[in-house]
Amino acid sequence: MDSIDLQKLAQRSRSKKEAGFALLFATGVLALFLLIPRAAQPAPAAITIATSTTPDAFAYVPIEARAAIVYDLVTGKTLYEKNADAQLPLASLTKLLTMYAAFATLSPDTPITIPDNVTHLYPPHAFSTGQVLPLETIARLTLTASLNDGAEAIAEATAARENRTPVAMLAGAASALNLAQTYAVNGNGLDVSSTVSGGYGSARDLAKLAGALVAEAPTVAAATTKNSATGTSLGGTLFSVKNTDPMVNTIPRLLLSKTGYTDLAGGNLALVFDAGMQHPIAIVVLGSSLKQRFTDGMTLVAATLAHFAGVPSL
Repeated sequence: MDSIDLQKLAQRSRSKKEAGFALLFATGVLALFLLIPRAAQPAPAAITIATSTTPDAFAYVPIEARAAIVYDLVTGKTLYEKNADAQLPLASLTKLLTMYAAFATLSPDTPITIPDNVTHLYPPHAFSTGQVLPLETIARLTLTASLNDGAEAIAEATAARENRTPVAMLAGAASALNLAQTYAVNGNGLDVSSTVSGGYGSARDLAKLAGALVAEAPTVAAATTKNSATGTSLGGTLFSVKNTDPMVNTIPRLLLSKTGYTDLAGGNLALVFDAGMQHPIAIVVLGSSLKQRFTDGMTLVAATLAHFAGVPSL
């Protein structure tokens, strides 16, 4: 074997030895890594879930109505809601919109003349053609007893002052309050047909509307909290009407009450009362029954009082 072959052989031998030493070293390092215990890993931080200890007074309220709301008129917060933005027939709650529109346009002593066409409307009604009453007087009688002739007379007089149709006038009032779900085709809320109501709106809209009317015409709203109302026409005729809400004496610090009922709407109710320290709350019930609307309303009043008392129920 020549010298070149011997040199190659020696180089191969050294390469194998170096590879063997490298493999042995790597094996030792791996063994040390596996045998040395790992440092203890810190335990994950505990997660704290905030819980409220304040009882929910509205958690289990039994409401028959299709829609309802308890709305804080001071903070603008909703304390309770059930389908509160659903657009439903309003029946005589439409009269709240008529009254708000009238007092936003006319002065309380504006004379309202009863036109002949309104005296033929479906009851309840109380006036005769040609009678004249101050707006505040006819409004108190109309809202308390839910008079259809009075509401329509007020709507027509307000529309005439604004030089608009009653429908356009009522739409303008709803727009001024940003009532997106509310519109009316007459001033009294009577069903126009078996499928079309005189007015539509949501429980949320009606809560805001009721609060706005209390602020705009507080004496008219206050009349609806009594068992009856009286008033005299400019011709000297005395009127006395009964409230359509039989429970006005049972609600503390009541500021407004308005009922509504038609075949399309079912039983409706709007209330505003002071929960304490000038803190008005609006309650609206839509799509209940003729009697159950009052039970629904009282249930929500009781839950509201319990809410502010910080207890689950009264």
